[in-house]
Amino acid sequence: MKTALLFGSSGLIGSHILFKLIKNNSYHKIKLFVRSDPKMNDKKLEIIKTDFNNLKNYKEYIKGDDCFFCIGTTKKKAPNKDEYRRVEYEIPLEIAQIAKSNSVNSFVYVSSISANPKSSSTYLKNKGEVEEELKKLNFPILGILRPSFLMGKRKEKRIAEKIGILFFRMISPLFLGPLKKMQPIHSEKVAEVMIKISQKIYNKTIFESNEIAELTLN
Repeated sequence: MKTALLFGSSGLIGSHILFKLIKNNSYHKIKLFVRSDPKMNDKKLEIIKTDFNNLKNYKEYIKGDDCFFCIGTTKKKAPNKDEYRRVEYEIPLEIAQIAKSNSVNSFVYVSSISANPKSSSTYLKNKGEVEEELKKLNFPILGILRPSFLMGKRKEKRIAEKIGILFFRMISPLFLGPLKKMQPIHSEKVAEVMIKISQKIYNKTIFESNEIAELTLN
């Protein structure tokens, strides 16, 4: 029986991971690292109220088998560029480094389509830099997922994103070859594949959006 570590359990993908982990008989404990108490209650859950500015204080808690990381923010929520960098780059790396030092077997990270450390986009650059640093840690199992537009019910309204998803769903049949990775994907499918990756060694580390969708069929 395994222990899962989950960062970002209240988000679009994280909430699905949490539900699936609770139903998964392979896990007897799920450690949730949260800023505030979640509404969900289950005997598997261990709630760890976390100060993400002092992660070194939680080293003894970041122990288990599989670590799932899906924390993210937007410039609207974190207009300060240093705080934005902290959430998008420093936090995932610090957690991964602690997990690695504690011999956590797998680390599964939600990145983004078109992530690139040389991108002119701050968001895509941060994601790309995190990807490169995660590879250097040499986890036995490392999964980096690059979903396209995420479908699912968000807590906050993102009008522009909804319009984008609708548009891309309409034209997605035209996406062939390299463009297939641009097809929108449901957040529940991403969560499903994150757990699947943690339990099996694939011959790759990075999974594009269309590859994530294909893995849900296997």
